Amino acid sequence: MNATLNAAPEAAKGAAPVGVVLVNWNRWADTIEALESLLRSTVPVRVVVVDNASADGSFERIAAWAAGREPAAAASAPMARLSTPALAKPIALRRIAPDEAGTAELGAEDWLTLVDSGGNLGFAGGNNVGLRLLQTDPAVEIFWLLNNDTVVEADTAALLGARMLAEPRVGMCGTVVRYYWHPDRVQALNGHRLSWWTGTSKGINHGLSPEVAFDARQVARETDFVLGASLAVSRAFLETVGPMEESYFLYFEEADWAARNAGRFGIGFAAGAVVFHKEGGSIGSSGVPGARSEMSDYWLARSRLAFIRRHRPLLWPWHWLFSGALMARRLVRGQPAKAKSIWKAMTE
Repeated sequence: MNATLNAAPEAAKGAAPVGVVLVNWNRWADTIEALESLLRSTVPVRVVVVDNASADGSFERIAAWAAGREPAAAASAPMARLSTPALAKPIALRRIAPDEAGTAELGAEDWLTLVDSGGNLGFAGGNNVGLRLLQTDPAVEIFWLLNNDTVVEADTAALLGARMLAEPRVGMCGTVVRYYWHPDRVQALNGHRLSWWTGTSKGINHGLSPEVAFDARQVARETDFVLGASLAVSRAFLETVGPMEESYFLYFEEADWAARNAGRFGIGFAAGAVVFHKEGGSIGSSGVPGARSEMSDYWLARSRLAFIRRHRPLLWPWHWLFSGALMARRLVRGQPAKAKSIWKAMTE
């Protein structure tokens, strides 16, 4: 039995859509599961999927799914309730080639768009391609960056949009993010608290049960930056602060966005909106000590140093030494390749 697509144009008449960007890199099965979940939203969503030059045939596999030729499957049986039964196919899909990506505009019927970015532009670069395209629709006021390795409750887009529209001063807003594989644990409420001395951050209520009581307004006040796995910004924020900084490539993009905001817009929290996140699938950015990939270690060290240099330059020498300590720790653990990755990030 096929489910009805709630984001169809006829369901959207008279309602401003939430614009959503999903960036895919070699994880087409995750993206398809995310779409099966997202397109059940109780409000219209205009979705742009940006493929960052995947080498696994993602672009064609996602297009085949929309046409009804590629089946969708939930990675976890308990999470299947959010993405099954399968949506009715075919789903109208607009495909945009690399040479069109910088100039294309969304048409009235473009509810699901698949963009070939033409290269691996990183997290920020891929999201910026999607944001620019969504900005061509003047009806979109809320721009939601959603990791492609997520699934969402059906009312999440509605609650997120309502929270932001209720208070125009709110420029950035997040959701409850729970672990996909351990849905009884919170990855973060809204976002993270950041330490400028270490460059590390921790999700608010990280690891706790979602049943633990919290004050939504206090969570918003304590949020230094909204978690990039589920991060919404307003059109006013985007037009004033600008797009994400692409030089980071990976990590610290959302922290940089918040730092550039510098209090011009408030941070909100859609406390009832829930997203489930698989976390770190593409590059091995595990939160378990010692379990990060070499690629993750490299980009984390490189981006942290770039972030500190840009926003707290007086602390940069301290952070360079701190990176050296992290490199030494990798050597003590018998991880010379990871130590080399951090050294490369320190000396580039």
